[in-house]
Amino acid sequence: MKTDIKAIPKMENIKPEPNELLLRRRKEAEHLSADDLQKRHDKGLLLARERIEQLVDAGSFIELDRYALHNCSEFGMEEKLRTGDGVVTGQATIDGRPIYLFAHDATFLGGALGEVFAKKVCKVMDLALQAGCPVIGLNESGGARIQEGVSSLAGYADIFYRNVYCSGVIPQISVVYGPCAGGAVYSPAVTDVTIMLKDKSYMFITGPEIVRTVTGEEVTFEELGGAVVHNEKSGVAQLLAEDEEDSFWMIRTLLSYLPSNNLEAPPRVTVDESATPADVSGLDTLVPAESTKPYDMHEVIKRVFDFGEFFEMSPYFAQNLITGFARLGGHVVGVVANQPQFLAGVLDINASVKGARFIRFCDAFNVPIVTFVDVPGYMPGRAQEHGGIIRHGAKLLYAYCEATVPKLTVITRKAYGGAFDVMGSKNVGGDLNLAWPTAEVAVMGAEGAVNLLYRKELLTSDDPNARTSELVQEYRDRFANPYVSAELGYIDDVILPSETRKYLLSFLSVQQNKRVNRPARKHGNIPL
Repeated sequence: MKTDIKAIPKMENIKPEPNELLLRRRKEAEHLSADDLQKRHDKGLLLARERIEQLVDAGSFIELDRYALHNCSEFGMEEKLRTGDGVVTGQATIDGRPIYLFAHDATFLGGALGEVFAKKVCKVMDLALQAGCPVIGLNESGGARIQEGVSSLAGYADIFYRNVYCSGVIPQISVVYGPCAGGAVYSPAVTDVTIMLKDKSYMFITGPEIVRTVTGEEVTFEELGGAVVHNEKSGVAQLLAEDEEDSFWMIRTLLSYLPSNNLEAPPRVTVDESATPADVSGLDTLVPAESTKPYDMHEVIKRVFDFGEFFEMSPYFAQNLITGFARLGGHVVGVVANQPQFLAGVLDINASVKGARFIRFCDAFNVPIVTFVDVPGYMPGRAQEHGGIIRHGAKLLYAYCEATVPKLTVITRKAYGGAFDVMGSKNVGGDLNLAWPTAEVAVMGAEGAVNLLYRKELLTSDDPNARTSELVQEYRDRFANPYVSAELGYIDDVILPSETRKYLLSFLSVQQNKRVNRPARKHGNIPL
């Protein structure tokens, strides 16, 4: 929604004397020429206030510190003044719920942060924490304002401190709309969710020019820190928007799954039987009889949760693990699921980190966790070991053990080795553990177990292949099923896949107010 300059009364229409307030507002609205404004719009980029107006409920935005000015006289800065000092801050509502937000104004000094700019941002963060409501950052900044020297660096540190102080207390959402560098990328990285725009937003510590000067490496903006890079490869961003309008939808949808603060329950929606997804019975034939044949875990998810709806987080990063939000009988839940279609659902470094961060996010804001398990184990190999699979894999283990929200787990097929333990098992605090008849719960797969246990016998066998097949079938009959685990109490029940929604909904309705007492401590020491 563009600022309507014509709607601001002209000075000659104001009687009996000039109105300074309207004069100041008109000057702010006209700070860009019509040509400059058109060029920006042609690139698909809005102004800071336009972004706010399109994101929040109509007429709800109350601006703060509109007239703030920097007082720096270095490097000709006294000639570069604009009210607001390059950032728009204030409060508003989204779907009737209060939020605080700030939006960088990239048309002034490239959105670079100075002392006054930082104070404005810190003020709305403090107000958000005090009120117990989310804070949203709309980012488009080149980083610290060089002309203001250490004051701008200190300003970023003030923001970082508040990011950490607010972490786990109020939701923090960041959207990157253009190039962001230096301190302008560290703050989004500390927040809960970062959204980037395809082909428009970039995040890097130093830009391509400095990279070329220091390392001699020729690299483009997109190759160095584009939206696709950070959504697919680095995992820095969790959501990839097609354009600015799509980013606004993502923010509103994400907030609909989150409470305003850590002392509240997530928003609940009243639903009836119409919320039950279509083709629930299709779950009974979804998992292939052949254990090595893949299937799409998304098909499981859409047949279990309300209306088949699922808001996926980090959909392009570590695709062997699915994470996201859904509703079950109107209750918000976080979903973690192995994806057999990608690397057979194995847990590797990226999947472990992705899952751990999402689980801790859910636990911080009282969102129950539903886990679907089909995992052959942790990814083996030199690259994973040298990359720290033990340390990173332990993050996922730590996150499940640490979480105190209701934890409901369904084993759809494979649950092998240490990965069985990690993925929400009873022994890491799982409250309800169900298995489908297709579940295979064992230390390892049948072929691997036979080769390890019967190696000497197979070496001396007259027909190693026939003996191997015989032993593999024997192992599967004895161990690759859910009933041994159910007999020992590690699985609460074996159910038909089509019964999954009923069981989960019934258990969650009782356990939604779960309380856990933990030893007093400052904090744990997660293996970072």
